[in-house]
Amino acid sequence: MSKHRGLALLTTLVLAAGIASAAAQDFPSKPITIVVPFPPGGVADQATRLVAAKVSDSIGQPVVIDNRPGGGGQVGAMVVKQAKPDGYTLFLANIGSHAINQSLYAKLSYDPVKDFSPVTEIFSMSHVLAVPKNSPAKTPADLVALSKAKPLSFASQGIGSGGHLLGEMFKSGTGSSVVHVPYKGTAQILPDLLAGRLDLIFDGIPGSGPLVRDGNLKGLAVTDSKRSAMLPDVPTMAEAGFPGYELSAWFGIAAPANTPAPVINKLNAEFIKALKHPDVVARMTEFGVNIIGNSPEEFAAVMASETTRLGQVVKASGARAE
Repeated sequence: MSKHRGLALLTTLVLAAGIASAAAQDFPSKPITIVVPFPPGGVADQATRLVAAKVSDSIGQPVVIDNRPGGGGQVGAMVVKQAKPDGYTLFLANIGSHAINQSLYAKLSYDPVKDFSPVTEIFSMSHVLAVPKNSPAKTPADLVALSKAKPLSFASQGIGSGGHLLGEMFKSGTGSSVVHVPYKGTAQILPDLLAGRLDLIFDGIPGSGPLVRDGNLKGLAVTDSKRSAMLPDVPTMAEAGFPGYELSAWFGIAAPANTPAPVINKLNAEFIKALKHPDVVARMTEFGVNIIGNSPEEFAAVMASETTRLGQVVKASGARAE
């Protein structure tokens, strides 16, 4: 490379860095959109709206929620993948879109690593192992014993969902005889579980937790390293004698790949600030979700480790989606 060409390249890089830095200093100067790959009204949607409102108050710009359900998160992910990497279009990345889908789908329309820049993990939802209130089971061990005499039915929110994977982990880890019954969501499951037409479920605490708390369902254990604030009397799976069943549905903010680092860092700071707001903390506690807030690097590490761990569970279960 000639001296002049080298100098020209260096000048170009310096100018590009200067432009990116200036853009970051002005960021944000217009509304930000968060693409949520779920229908409106669910706990993940409500929690994201709560955090988005506080970010909006802080930055002085609207933060708009754009619900784009479909394709196991692929519809929403593609919107953000194809967006300009300027920090104004973000994605609610989650355990499905950025960990499970890689093993669940034979062909994925996006690359969770190459097409996105992590910002921060914002919250997670633990699961509760719940049974009908008239079930003879009082512990997970009781379920294992009952399944030896008669196969039990376990419902899930769909193939590849956290509830499905936990049921498969329980089946393979304990040798239980359980039959998977997939539904399209917790709302469809609960009437059958309450009526005793199903034997058990691993469900997100925001969904079934209130029913357990009020005595309409029986909670046997939670799938977290610590007990739930909503269900303090329900032991963890490890406390119940079944270690290794920790799984929480996590959610975080991701931007399109190549979004400038100063913009990512500014977004990270704003979301973490919002997560610490007393109103957010109080409401999240009511929802039954766990507030997180970490660095882009830490969130990337969570995605990588969960992709490996849950990929093994998906492959062992034989679950596939098209």
